[in-house]
Amino acid sequence: MTSQGQSLRFRSDDNCQVNFREKLLIIDSNLEAQDVEGLKFLCRDWISHKKLEKSSSASDIFDHLLAEELLSEEDPFFLAELLYILKQNSLLRYLRQSREQVESLLPTRRRVSLFRNLLYELSEGIGSENLKDMVFLMRESIPKIQMTSLSFLAYLEKQALIDEDNLMLLEDLCRKVVPNLMRKIEKYKREKASQVVTPPVDQETESLHQGEEELFSRSDVNQFFGALQQRVSGQDQPMRNYGDRNLVSIEMLGASAETLTSETSTKEATVYRMDRKHRGHCVVVNNHSFTSLSDRPGTHRDAECLERVFQWLGFSVHIYNNVTKGRLDEVLKEYKSHPGHADGDCFVFCVLTHGKFGAVYSSDEALVPIREIMSHFTAQQCPGLAHKPKLFFIQACQGEEIQPSVSIEADAVNSEHSPPTPSLLASVPSDADFLLGLATVPGYVSFRHVEEGSWYIQSLYNNLKNLVPRHEDILSILTAVNNDVSQQANKEGTKRQMPQPAYTLRKKLVFPVPQEKLLL
Repeated sequence: MTSQGQSLRFRSDDNCQVNFREKLLIIDSNLEAQDVEGLKFLCRDWISHKKLEKSSSASDIFDHLLAEELLSEEDPFFLAELLYILKQNSLLRYLRQSREQVESLLPTRRRVSLFRNLLYELSEGIGSENLKDMVFLMRESIPKIQMTSLSFLAYLEKQALIDEDNLMLLEDLCRKVVPNLMRKIEKYKREKASQVVTPPVDQETESLHQGEEELFSRSDVNQFFGALQQRVSGQDQPMRNYGDRNLVSIEMLGASAETLTSETSTKEATVYRMDRKHRGHCVVVNNHSFTSLSDRPGTHRDAECLERVFQWLGFSVHIYNNVTKGRLDEVLKEYKSHPGHADGDCFVFCVLTHGKFGAVYSSDEALVPIREIMSHFTAQQCPGLAHKPKLFFIQACQGEEIQPSVSIEADAVNSEHSPPTPSLLASVPSDADFLLGLATVPGYVSFRHVEEGSWYIQSLYNNLKNLVPRHEDILSILTAVNNDVSQQANKEGTKRQMPQPAYTLRKKLVFPVPQEKLLL
């Protein structure tokens, strides 16, 4: 390895036209096994764990970065960031970067999260004896396999024992075994509290960054000026208007920026993270035909709208038609252990079918409790979704069937009169980060147009499409859905419907605004 590295280094010194892949090979030849392990760990948020496990060299990882368009000759910064974290600053020259350049760009171009960077730094400070002590303290929870400090921390993360918002176990271990590492954890907490999430840039803004780095993006400037304009209204501060841009004095900007940043970071701390590699998976169970129950014409329209809007929001949508109980169990098992959850922000599960209170029908007419469906995705059952929002939307009746008019049907079957109406929360697991959106309140039917689809799903589709670009959170959107559906009625005005959400969300859920327009 050493001789190969020296040979390649000689070529690079003599030939400044060495192609990009050769430079990557030079970098690979200068990295040791522990550096490759570090690269794999630092890329966990961007490359699937399966691909990383199969990577035996740095060049394997570089291949994945190139394939995912996370690395290119024109923009090698992500690799520069990785080398900087690995303290391989001497290799930055092959990317035409320096340590100072990387440090100056990190605040705006960072891709390795503060949390992952913290874990890597902690791993460097956990020696072999420290690791033995930590494993001893965790023996009941840790398998008896050979571990490095980095794989130990990766295991804690994989088992959802630690995450960016939950460091209690890690703090306890460091406090007992390596107290001097507590300062790194405290530093992380301070940085996370002051971190301002940079919104996605549009193509026009992105083209500016390719030529020259800006201190503030256009959206940052708009945010500052918008907030400052409100702040100084009624105050004797110099503000002038030139065309469409408000210009505020530098003194005022400086005086207000610190307060504004503090308020913004506090707000970000109460919002679910939406900047991982994937938005997540959206599963749609669409039952039209049943063994003996009536068909559900119009449900295809609901499925199409859900597919369209959640793809627009960045989800990978999977539709399953006429799902039997056995097939539903298979689908639940598949997504319960889906490896893609680790790289995703969120999970959505939609069911379009007949139902009774607290349960839905499979296409072979097995009655499946909603709680049973949701219980597959608790933190214990599905660690990959721990501390991430899990949304369930159910288009099905929750009570007695009402005689439909000509073009309106009820998503219910004949059931007992005076059904029980316990709290909807009984269907939600006693676990954090769940949201259940039901088409109707317990005990009542929900309506579906035989051609245009259900009132509830069509309203959900339209309000997501209209309110996500306005940065509304999911509960505000569902409130708009409630208002919308509650005002609808059949032709005679005698049949109405009231949706109802129940949730254990801990933060606001705000979907990033998609760059592409929704195609209707």
